[in-house]
Amino acid sequence: MDKTEKLKDGTEARIRKLVVEDIDRLMEFYQALPLEDRKYLKFDVTDRKVVAKRLLRVENGDDIRIIAIHGGVVVASGALELSGEAWSRHQGEIRVIIARPFQHRGLGMIMIRELYFIAVQNNLKTIVAKMMRPQVGAQKIFRSLGFREESLMPDFVKDIKGESQDLIVMTCDVKDLWKQLDRAFSESDWQRCR
Repeated sequence: MDKTEKLKDGTEARIRKLVVEDIDRLMEFYQALPLEDRKYLKFDVTDRKVVAKRLLRVENGDDIRIIAIHGGVVVASGALELSGEAWSRHQGEIRVIIARPFQHRGLGMIMIRELYFIAVQNNLKTIVAKMMRPQVGAQKIFRSLGFREESLMPDFVKDIKGESQDLIVMTCDVKDLWKQLDRAFSESDWQRCR
């Protein structure tokens, strides 16, 4: 996958799979994120060793990651983490983060759509999204795509500051996600005007 997509305002972004050689670009992207955007991430993405370890999972085929590039700079990152366990190999966990200047421009939806295609190629049946309770925007987006809350685990995880947070686990059947993505894109003025 390597394609150029137009955002709502006509800005173009190149969407492609992440490769290990992207580590410097990826570190620049992560380090430019405001603390508020990094506060609830699963990993400390400002630690190069942590990011390098995550990239090894890509090389080993345990994760599939994509990035969006504009002007030679990474402006979004998305992941579909595959389970190596026999009882959950039909599931994948999805995560997306968008640089602030590119939020509310349709890039998040494009990234989720591309990860959906990857989920289908990998014969996944269920997509899982995990987030902390304060991530209200993410919850809203995933609900609009047909994800439903499966569990709420009080004080189950810690944010980057070490504060306990409730973990929300949401799931969506892959076939249902396509219906919502198709609806979202077909009802979008920006997609109809392309």
